[in-house]
Amino acid sequence: MTRTHRHSVSVRLAIIGAGKVAAEHHVPGIAHDPRCELVAICDTNEQLVNRRQAQWQVSLATSRPERIISDPDIDGVIIATPNASHAPLALAAIAAGKHVMCEKPLGLSVAEAATMFKAARAAGIVHMTAFTYRFAPAMRYLRMLVQSGDLGEPRHFRSQRFLDWPETSWGWRQSKALAGAGDLYDMTIHRIDFGLDLLGPIDRICGALERFCLRGQTEDGAACESSDVDDWSCLLGRFVNGATGVWEGTTLAKGYHMGGVGHDWAEVNGSTGTAIYRLGKAHSLLLGKPGKGLEDVAVPENLLTPAGSPRDPQGQPAAVGFRQDLIWEFVSAIREGRDAAPSFADGWQAQVIADAAIQSDLSGSWVEIPRQKP
Repeated sequence: MTRTHRHSVSVRLAIIGAGKVAAEHHVPGIAHDPRCELVAICDTNEQLVNRRQAQWQVSLATSRPERIISDPDIDGVIIATPNASHAPLALAAIAAGKHVMCEKPLGLSVAEAATMFKAARAAGIVHMTAFTYRFAPAMRYLRMLVQSGDLGEPRHFRSQRFLDWPETSWGWRQSKALAGAGDLYDMTIHRIDFGLDLLGPIDRICGALERFCLRGQTEDGAACESSDVDDWSCLLGRFVNGATGVWEGTTLAKGYHMGGVGHDWAEVNGSTGTAIYRLGKAHSLLLGKPGKGLEDVAVPENLLTPAGSPRDPQGQPAAVGFRQDLIWEFVSAIREGRDAAPSFADGWQAQVIADAAIQSDLSGSWVEIPRQKP
């Protein structure tokens, strides 16, 4: 059972990792939630952290994570750092009694993710994995249709995430030592979570990964260490309920820039209907019934935002605004003394499947998924 926050007191949040994800998702989410405030930031890049302190108007800005973790006045920590630092930072914050939201993947391995979940559960703190796209209105609607039985018996899950990224350096994301994997851990793992959330546990997986680009230069032409992670990933799976799943992700789909949004498609084919989520159309679903074509149907008003959220879904780009609802869920769970969704358990479960895909690629065979919890 998680600790309940005093409702009359603002939830005081800190962010470790002041890069693009924090700037575009977490800070706007905090700004739109009157129940919380950003009181501290941390980044190992001192120039960046000083610039962010002025931009975000926070009282504490530091390059030393331990200053934030040891501060008794900070209630929750958001970790948006390179993947290799997720586990040590989260475990330190948990030990200090902080609630923790961590970017995906939780760690560099299933073992790290399991350790994080067990520690958070034992400490009784709120723990959350930043699976952003769960909060897209179209995904919320798709989940409702699956769970209500409106699509009949689910038979197939299918997802595509196609991006048209430059073939220059990804920075730390192209280092296996820092990132663990490339497209698989960066993008496809979100879609693995889609499948698990919509259709339940997976029975077995067959996976393939490939690296096409060395990425030996930065955007300005300077030489850098080449990439040793995948830039394409593909999974074929069978769910415990008998449904099948197909996942494909790439950063090399030329012509799929689409205003920076890329192509993000996830569908469920059931015995009585089909429903399709698209990131570029986050406020509607494509719905189809037997013998008819697909129709674009608006997401119901009550599913555009979580209950009680002050966010105006019509006042923001549909493919962007919902990302702020991560913070709404995190703060709600803290104030209500309940588990957050998606939790570290969800992050661990997705990493089990992602790591099974790596194992499958290396062995050239199917991998059975054990029926166990961390």
